[in-house]
Amino acid sequence: MVTFRSFQGTVTMISDVYIGPNGEGEGCYKLMTVENGSGGIVNFVVSPATYFVDHTAVFIGDRVIGYYDGDAPAILIYPPQYPALVVVKDYPPRNVKADYFDSQLVSSDGQLRLNISPYTPILLRNEQPFSRSPANKNLIVLYGPATKSIPAQTTPYRIIVWC
Repeated sequence: MVTFRSFQGTVTMISDVYIGPNGEGEGCYKLMTVENGSGGIVNFVVSPATYFVDHTAVFIGDRVIGYYDGDAPAILIYPPQYPALVVVKDYPPRNVKADYFDSQLVSSDGQLRLNISPYTPILLRNEQPFSRSPANKNLIVLYGPATKSIPAQTTPYRIIVWC
C-alpha cells in the first residue's frame, strides 16, 4: 500500500536530470520545481513511470498537484526532492484525491467517501476497464461537488485504480 502525500503549487522550473554514470535515460527524467506561494518548494523527479492524469503535458506556470510515497526514503536536502508517482494539472472545479480507500470506500484520512454510480468509469492506469470492486485499493479519484459532511461524500467523475 502506498501512502500518498501531496504538494500543490505552480511549476517554476522543468529541467533534465541524469540518471546513471553513463547518461542512461538521458532526456527521460525531469526535475520539476513546484512552489506553493507560501514559501514552500518541492522538486519532483518525473520518470517514465510517473502517471499524468488525463495524460496532460505540464509546462512552467501550470498549477499542479504532485503525489509521492510518504513512506519512501528521501534524501535530506533542501528543497525536498521526491519521486513523483502522480502529477495532476489543476482544473478547478475538478477535485482529485489519491489515497487508499477501505471496504466502505472511505479514504484513509476519513475525509472522503465515494458513492459510485453505474456510470462511473473505473479504469486502470493504462485506461483499460477495471472489472472488480475498487474497495480496499489505492485509487486516484476525480470528482466535483461533495457534501459538507464528514466524511464528505461524492459521486466521482472517474476512478483510476493504482494496482
